[in-house]
Amino acid sequence: MKTRQMNADWIVTARTLNEALPYLQRYAGATVVIKFGGNAMGDAAAMASFARDIVLMQQVGVHPVVVHGGGPMINELLGRLDIRSDFVRGKRVTDAATVEVVEMVLSGRVNKRIVQAIGGEGGRAVGLSGKDANMIVCEAADGGALGFVGEPCKIDPSLIRQLHAAGIIPVIAPIGAGREGETFNINGDTAAGAVAGALKADRLLLLTDVAGVKDAAGEVLTQLTPGEVRRMTDAGVIAGGMIPKTETALAALEAGVRAVVILDGRAPNACLLELFTEHGAGTLIRP
Repeated sequence: MKTRQMNADWIVTARTLNEALPYLQRYAGATVVIKFGGNAMGDAAAMASFARDIVLMQQVGVHPVVVHGGGPMINELLGRLDIRSDFVRGKRVTDAATVEVVEMVLSGRVNKRIVQAIGGEGGRAVGLSGKDANMIVCEAADGGALGFVGEPCKIDPSLIRQLHAAGIIPVIAPIGAGREGETFNINGDTAAGAVAGALKADRLLLLTDVAGVKDAAGEVLTQLTPGEVRRMTDAGVIAGGMIPKTETALAALEAGVRAVVILDGRAPNACLLELFTEHGAGTLIRP
């Protein structure tokens, strides 16, 4: 861990970007989708650090796409409005009143905070939701049993590519459009995986509140294959909240993403550690 942190500090504090370029250019031209969420979103210092990482990634030729969640902020506003939420297998049951709040928080408050943070670090970002330009079209998840919870069925990445060509970082709220004009709440990991698959991204980084996928002894595994993930899930080693993340990873790989990393978004410079250090960070899943 000390070696990783020293490497990350060197990347961030290099006196000139030219000092770091020979090492950083390994991902020049790559598309990297980052799912940002968890407790790091509510901390001003962590938000600024994340934004700084994203801007640096773009400066060295990476094409970043940020897809974010916002569960704690949604829960806060629902509580203030005295709107109760029920959950089924970890997914929020979303009625008409709840989806209005979800869209307000995700497309408004959370999305613009991230855009502003990136701008504060010298980057150019535009906030979007999956409804913009029909980027993410959804069907009701679980046959509609969860209300306005959507499962992406069609992704149009053309707007994202146009923004990259213009040097702009897309920041996407996981809100989708239904075929009949409905608004759907999408799980943030699911949305990020679908966007990454449509872009055939080089990397999907799932930032979470744990260090990565752990084995039966509780040790973080640095690398896994899809087959190993399935065997660990069947054996109950991968369980609870990690299952949706590994399922997202496997679906993204099947859709053409080169590799997925599950890593701790609370760690300083987590994205830079993964992309630009020899040892990386978290758990890399690839064929």
